[in-house]
Amino acid sequence: MSGQRTLIVGGGLVGLTAALVLRHHDVDVTLVERRSTTSPQPKARRFHVRTMEIFRELGLAGLVHEAARDLAGHDHMASGRTLAEATQQPLWQPPGGADAMDVSPEPPCLIAQDVLEPVLRKAAVEAGADVRFDTELLDFEQDADGVTARFDGMELRADYLVAADGARSGVRQALGIERSGRGAVGEPSVNVYFRADLTEVVRGREFNLCMLDHPEAAGALASVDGRRRWVFMASGGETDRDWPAVLRTALGVPVPDLEILSVLGWQAEMLVADRYSAGRVHLAGDAAHVMPPFAASGANTGIADVHNLGWKLAAVLRGEAAPRLLDSYDAERRPAGWFAADQSTRRADTFRLGTEDPTLAHPFVLAAGGFQYTAGALVPDGSIEPVTDFAPAGRVGTRIPHRWLDDARTRSTLDLAGPKWTVTEFDGDWLLVRPDQVVAWRGGSAREAEAVRAELLS
Repeated sequence: MSGQRTLIVGGGLVGLTAALVLRHHDVDVTLVERRSTTSPQPKARRFHVRTMEIFRELGLAGLVHEAARDLAGHDHMASGRTLAEATQQPLWQPPGGADAMDVSPEPPCLIAQDVLEPVLRKAAVEAGADVRFDTELLDFEQDADGVTARFDGMELRADYLVAADGARSGVRQALGIERSGRGAVGEPSVNVYFRADLTEVVRGREFNLCMLDHPEAAGALASVDGRRRWVFMASGGETDRDWPAVLRTALGVPVPDLEILSVLGWQAEMLVADRYSAGRVHLAGDAAHVMPPFAASGANTGIADVHNLGWKLAAVLRGEAAPRLLDSYDAERRPAGWFAADQSTRRADTFRLGTEDPTLAHPFVLAAGGFQYTAGALVPDGSIEPVTDFAPAGRVGTRIPHRWLDDARTRSTLDLAGPKWTVTEFDGDWLLVRPDQVVAWRGGSAREAEAVRAELLS
């Protein structure tokens, strides 16, 4: 693949994962990021089983779980008037008693974004990606043969550009791509990132998120490392309050070592790009979709974007697929982005209003990438994947269901897929499984499945 290169703009979770996916498929990659370092903010913290399956395919799941050891066992919710009075809540259990290991070979992972990004950056460099921080894209233009990007004192030519440059994506704006959706969701909010040693206060009551309802300091407390780093989230968006006093009230303990690290106002939004692709440029992550954080789907959806896009770019660059295969990226991932954003928004509404919505997707549908593609690089057969129930059965357009292949529970059916296409037998049917572990076709014979693969790539 000498002389062929993909440019990634943005060095956050999605951009770094894009670099790793493309290197996994042996594509030359240059990643540029205008910041000097990876994110100093915790931001995203919960990574679903589908994301961990992608990291498993990339050989990184073990590294990620090891980096996440500080929050191991912090899966519970807690609630109370103050942190000192809060009680740990029992873990949610799905009907029938299934747990994450019945759903996936990889458990979900709690790890702060500022801990995970350096792991991914180091892995991308070791995989051979050309990673350049302190490098800001100034402008770009595309023609029939590629993309020319300009930086301060430098020009780079690439075959394709992946824009993972965030919610205010300069690439998306330069392309003139509009966004649709509900827009602002709920009230403005503020995140207060602080340091305080609360190890003894929370011992035996460890949590991921603790809801606090003190009338003078209501909000939610999120664990960043479970001991010394925390984020307090409050509604109203007022950034100039006496935050040390508010925090001490919310915590219910003196905390003499409390240190405010940052105060950031923000507004939850639901917006999805009207197009994910424009010629040789493709949007991913927050550049393509923003959503409220209440389903922890934003970063997870972006990582699934580049997992889908990566193998398609590689197939086209290798000459194994016609360029029209890239049209399937928008056809598949834009509806998936809308689904995740809509589900996140509706969950925000139920959280804010204290109501229930029986039509919400089953939590495992979101966590295990259970959205069904109905158009794209597949052969629809009219099968319908349920949403309010989690019942994966290898239907066309869905992730292959997880089954253990050995008594030691080390190999899963998901390990049969990627980085190449795979034809395998599952519950009596032949499945044609794409590199992003989505079933493309079922039934017939292995020879017929291979013919379908050739047709989809032609």
